[in-house]
Amino acid sequence: MTGIEFAAPWALALLPLAALPFVARGQDSLAYPWLAWLPPDRLGQVAEALWRTLAALAIAATVAALAAPGRAQQHVLRTGRGAEIVLLIDRSRSMDQRMLPGDWRSIDPLNVRHQASSRGPQKSQVARELLAAFVAERRHDRFALMFFSAGPIRVVPFTQHDAAVQAGIAAGGNGRGLSETDVGRALLAAIAEFDQRAYTGSRIVLLVSDGGAQLDDPTRRRIAAGMQRNRIALYWLYLKSINGPVLDDAASSVGESPELALHRFFASLPTPYRAYQAEVPDDLAKAVADVGRQQNLPLDVEEIVPRADYAPHCAALAAACCALLLLAGSLQGGRRA
Repeated sequence: MTGIEFAAPWALALLPLAALPFVARGQDSLAYPWLAWLPPDRLGQVAEALWRTLAALAIAATVAALAAPGRAQQHVLRTGRGAEIVLLIDRSRSMDQRMLPGDWRSIDPLNVRHQASSRGPQKSQVARELLAAFVAERRHDRFALMFFSAGPIRVVPFTQHDAAVQAGIAAGGNGRGLSETDVGRALLAAIAEFDQRAYTGSRIVLLVSDGGAQLDDPTRRRIAAGMQRNRIALYWLYLKSINGPVLDDAASSVGESPELALHRFFASLPTPYRAYQAEVPDDLAKAVADVGRQQNLPLDVEEIVPRADYAPHCAALAAACCALLLLAGSLQGGRRA
């Protein structure tokens, strides 16, 4: 019984009732002038012992079901290879816009904008599909999921249960995004996900966004301190808009754009940072695949295994014993008739 607990241990006081079937009953005896006249009934003796055993087992199983036995909740340490990853996904209105179609280079430059707005894939949809595949492939990672717009939205805390993360990613396609985007608050919330957690392996914040921000100095300092304190690597999947700046173009005429300002700040962080620029779905797919090849280091994970309830099994055993007793009674009644 090691590791077994009872939710209602008081019910075990009824367990002595299981001995009742073995108590002889006077009405079962028949008067004969001489017992030696009766032939030995070995089959009857076996049947009686089996009947009494089944009855006792049915009572004991019913009492056990009432006591609600189960295995206690456990903390299990699992070791694998992977990372702890926060998926930080932009859900602002600009993510509802479309990316360039895959064949945009063969389109008349004067017609590219029209083609993109009419048949290009939606940014958020492409991102969700690729991230869903990314989560499915990295089975040993622990994921947390957050969306953000005017503020961060915590959807799924750290877990290895991919179904919850996949459901959260799919839910991100409902409705329309807001017009505001606060990357600073979102990053601080993502960093806070690692607070009060033991460092067990690689840590990543995967930012998926098509925009940037001009962060004030206090926010920059808090982000830099949090990234360093929790030893987090930052990956930015930048979904470039048609007229958006090129992140690594030093001679860009939009040098003061929020995207470039955010990129330069990320590059100045004391922790690892890498940006992936995507204009078409293939670019984003390659970026997600490259991230999947990164940070595949040993990872120790403590998982909570919920309590296992054994009461249904006890109830099923009691029901089976009662069914056998009813069957035996019906057969005996048929013979007497």
